[in-house]
Amino acid sequence: MTTDGFTTCLWFDGQAEEAANHYLSIFKDSELGRIGRYTEAGPGPAGSVLVVEFKANGQKFVALNGGPEFTFNEAISFQIHCADQDELDYYWSRLSEGGEEVACGWLKDKYGVSWQVVPAELIDMIGDPDPEKAKRATEAMLSMTKFDIGALRRAYAGE
Repeated sequence: MTTDGFTTCLWFDGQAEEAANHYLSIFKDSELGRIGRYTEAGPGPAGSVLVVEFKANGQKFVALNGGPEFTFNEAISFQIHCADQDELDYYWSRLSEGGEEVACGWLKDKYGVSWQVVPAELIDMIGDPDPEKAKRATEAMLSMTKFDIGALRRAYAGE
């Protein structure tokens, strides 16, 4: 195995290049890589996009135009750990546009990819050794769709 780490392959039905460009427009430290095209051997039309390599937030991805056989579901999601409310609001609005807001910081983007847009401090709050603090934070978390960091902090503190 090489030392380049892992590459996540995302299966699309004709939107691979569009999706890669969409993610590049959202995330910093992003770049477009190679684009592979179908040949006369198929199975897609010769010259159409087969795969698009890209990096988003430094993570490696391949967008594959594999066809309609498989679709995304919540069994796999990407977590974005946000430092503050402005960052959380930015990712939430950009990724949920044309998609679906779900619950507890989860959303599906317009391609059906699931994302968790969460405050970086959330795990510490709900995992606090003080059971009352953890309970309050968890109850607040469960009541939200998009997270309000101030409200989570107040609940955690018992205010």
